[in-house]
Amino acid sequence: MSMEFFQIKRGVGVLSSLILCAGIASAEPQHGISMYGEPALPPDFTALPYVNAEAPKGGQITLGNTGGFDSLNPFVAKGTAPWQLPFFTHEALMGRSWNEPFTLYGLLAESVETAPDRSWVEFTLREGAAFSDGTPVTVDDVIFSYRLLGDSGHPKYHGLVAQIETMEQTGPRKVRFTFSTDNRELALLAGMRPILSRAQWEGKEFANAPLQEIPLGTGPYTISAFEGGRYVELTRNPDYWGKDVPVQRGMHNFDRVRLDFYGDASVMFEGFKAGEISAVREFSALDWAQRYNFPAVTRGDIVKTVVPHQKPSGMTGFVMNTRRAPFDDWRVRDAMIAAFNFEYINDTLNGDAQPRITSYFSNSILGMTPGPAAGRVADLLMPYQDSLPPQALSGYALPVSDGSVRNRAGIRAAMQQLEAAGYSAKDGTMRRGDGTPLTFSFLLAKGSTEYVAIAEIYQQALKRLGIETTIETVDDAQLVARTATFDFDMTIFRRALSLSPGNEQKFYWGSEAADQEGSRNLMGTRSPAIDGMIEEMLSARASEGFVAATRALDRVLTAGRYVIPFWSYAEGRIAHVKEMRHPDSFPIYGDGPEWMPQVWWWQSTE
Repeated sequence: MSMEFFQIKRGVGVLSSLILCAGIASAEPQHGISMYGEPALPPDFTALPYVNAEAPKGGQITLGNTGGFDSLNPFVAKGTAPWQLPFFTHEALMGRSWNEPFTLYGLLAESVETAPDRSWVEFTLREGAAFSDGTPVTVDDVIFSYRLLGDSGHPKYHGLVAQIETMEQTGPRKVRFTFSTDNRELALLAGMRPILSRAQWEGKEFANAPLQEIPLGTGPYTISAFEGGRYVELTRNPDYWGKDVPVQRGMHNFDRVRLDFYGDASVMFEGFKAGEISAVREFSALDWAQRYNFPAVTRGDIVKTVVPHQKPSGMTGFVMNTRRAPFDDWRVRDAMIAAFNFEYINDTLNGDAQPRITSYFSNSILGMTPGPAAGRVADLLMPYQDSLPPQALSGYALPVSDGSVRNRAGIRAAMQQLEAAGYSAKDGTMRRGDGTPLTFSFLLAKGSTEYVAIAEIYQQALKRLGIETTIETVDDAQLVARTATFDFDMTIFRRALSLSPGNEQKFYWGSEAADQEGSRNLMGTRSPAIDGMIEEMLSARASEGFVAATRALDRVLTAGRYVIPFWSYAEGRIAHVKEMRHPDSFPIYGDGPEWMPQVWWWQSTE
């Protein structure tokens, strides 16, 4: 179960109790389902705890995106669709509570029932559940959706269907999924796929649908207007079927939401300053401190909101493509990390205000611990010791520079690793043994000013090693197409990770995904240890085993030196017009599209 970012330490006690309570679900209908233990909210809960159940409806907001779009179907691999669409227009059988890891509550389904060993799960559809055109959601729609997504949808949907042995109707509103593998998370994943209309898509081309063929959904918004590449307007459905469902009460409060598209982030920010955009997310601590001093902020018309969260850091940085030289050699990757002067770059671009990511699940209970592997983590990794990356067992940590521009220690360490890999500097140029110069390119999106700035500083360090690099900037569509086919040397990487990692980990770094076009395994990892730790996570019967397996996975990924890590986003930052309001309490997952704009509302100050 994927999602995002970072964990702050004040929530560790509460979070631990949520993750570590163990139990086995009984085979009887329930209002919710949890990976371990029972859902925190009782059967008669009326709204999620971080939502204002009485939030007023009304108002309209405009959000900004960079780049463009050539599709309104976010469920296929072809084309680029506005990333926010699924959160507005489509729903699943179950809904998330962003205050609990690994827990779902009924949405399109009123109840869920599963075998004690999670070998099957059965959902009962809620009476009245309907698509936005008023047609009811049926069991046929559910089964059709899963097959359609498994056959013609984005590759991220294929893994679940491949592990379903049977899908069958077991009652007028009941559908049962029986699984072919021992994987406890499948019972939850089966409740999280978007439901599509069989009447719309049967007999039609789903994977290559034209822009005008908009998927019909059950969600609270419909697409009311659009212009390819420029804007999409979403209108709240006044007849939305699910407004009183507990996991939806108090949400989806704006009458209209418009998505405007800009050429780059700088132009989009100017649009925000000019009042053309209602809210922006800011990821730079330095910009947050220095750039938000324009008149609308000083007048109080723009409000700066900081959002705490308890998510893992995830991984953000430059990813190296191990499918091709020179990054198929771990020593070269290690050299690239040593040459990356994080402390200097962070001070230059952020005023040293943001801490570095130290591992994929850092700053959470799921993150690897410093030093040698011990206990259950060591036991899990020992069978793979011959294929583990160096220091996975003994303890790998990122290098720390002295913060000076020269970074002599880092450059010296990088040179030693390059020489060990068979390279040497001749006439100021780093060359392979056959005399070929060591060169590579950064593939970045146009308008990604922060990442371009990082690459430009990094280039100077690489030049000192005799390595010539180029920065290639392309539009969003080209970036998506090229990363989907793994046509890059080094590119930007952002993998948001949640407190409930599961089957999506196979798609992120499993061996089968390494050559699967469209997968998120950009680095191309093929590791028996990574595959084994993912299987351990998925088959764990208690949270202690799950946590150990995730920590072991974190060790192997980090020691693999696949990504040059940047800084973590320790809190969310949103600048918004003063009429946009939010509840006083925050979910443990903090900000995200499920929080802003889903639980926000418009309150006029007139």
